[in-house]
Amino acid sequence: MTTISTIPDAPAAPRSDVRDRVARAAVATGGGLLLGVLTNLAQGWLPDTWQQLPNSGAVWSTVAFAVGAVLYRHERLVRAALGGAVAEVGLVVGYYGYAEFGRDGAGSLFFPLVWLGLALVAGPLFGAAGWWWRRGLDVRRRVVSLGAFAGLWGMEGLMYAVDLGYMPEAYACLALFVLVPLLMARDHKERGLTLGAAVVCALVAYGAVEVPLQMLSA
Repeated sequence: MTTISTIPDAPAAPRSDVRDRVARAAVATGGGLLLGVLTNLAQGWLPDTWQQLPNSGAVWSTVAFAVGAVLYRHERLVRAALGGAVAEVGLVVGYYGYAEFGRDGAGSLFFPLVWLGLALVAGPLFGAAGWWWRRGLDVRRRVVSLGAFAGLWGMEGLMYAVDLGYMPEAYACLALFVLVPLLMARDHKERGLTLGAAVVCALVAYGAVEVPLQMLSA
């Protein structure tokens, strides 16, 4: 007589876990959409050249970093990355959706698609960076993740100073570039290492992101 062995099904996730995951995804999506609308509105509230700051890669990627660090801190890294992606896509949709339906129209689809493509890259990266900063057990990952986050503000500062000549905005971004490692790293050694990593990340991001964007805008 032969017997047929069966492999038992994997246990289903508890309903509470499923609800929690759905709730986190809803917060990331809804928060991204709302903040996308608010960044559009903020461009009308802020004076003069400060109007460009809310619509920046540093501000939007800060949301993805916060999602990974706070909303998904008890989840796995891959879920933090997905949460960051969802939040940044929500920002793009909220910003351009309000421009289309709440203002005079978003115009060509070219730049919305460019920003959507960037969101699909930066969202997972900075969602994971936020998780690494919060949960990282080794110095290297904490330094790299926080250095990349600080480097965003360095990139923005370079863009305002070099490309636009908006010096008050450049000083504000560069202040954040320095303050992020000083305030968020765990000890003096990590602060120094993170600041060094941030310098490298700022220069790389400026060359890889801001320069091509300026060329496209021209």
